[in-house]
Amino acid sequence: MSSGRAAEDRIAIEAEETLSENWHPLSKLRFAFHRRDGSTQTLEREVYRNGRGAAVLPFDPQRGTVLLTRQFRIAAHVNGDPAWLVEACAGVVEDGRSPEDTARHEAEQETGYRLRALRQVFVLYTSPGACAEKLHLFLAEYTPGDRHGSGGGLREEGEEIEVIEVIEVPLDEAWAMVRRGDILDAKTVLLLQHLLLLRGGGMRRES
Repeated sequence: MSSGRAAEDRIAIEAEETLSENWHPLSKLRFAFHRRDGSTQTLEREVYRNGRGAAVLPFDPQRGTVLLTRQFRIAAHVNGDPAWLVEACAGVVEDGRSPEDTARHEAEQETGYRLRALRQVFVLYTSPGACAEKLHLFLAEYTPGDRHGSGGGLREEGEEIEVIEVIEVPLDEAWAMVRRGDILDAKTVLLLQHLLLLRGGGMRRES
């Protein structure tokens, strides 16, 4: 399989149609794909161009706890799963704002906590088969004294986060929630797994 620039040179975009442009554009692309056997195949794909996002998992190293939120997700509901998902704080990186600024802003808006020692650990595509989103994933630290607001998100953005007033659990319990299927959100699982590996435990196989 070719990789890098050589692979990109095998693709030629022939046409693009905007199917919808409500929150982010949904495009239909027609492109020529030059196969390794020398033939050319015309393909069509739909791509949701939802840009960049940022997510952060706040961790208290002294108490061994993490901050999560519970948020309504319509996609989970229509898929037959519980509609309220436990997640790390996250948001869209808007024009003029960096992923780091977005992570701090979303954490304070959703949980009421100001973060310390923010550091990026991954930049990943969330679902590259149909979604152009690149997600910047961060870890950060917090203490009980870093809470400066009530959190809960912005009602005008449709955010009604069930936080009473934030889900704060020990890291090992958060991973147990993943094992039980209580946490289904991919970015949150990745961040919890990464933090557990950094801390040197918590992921032993269950007997």
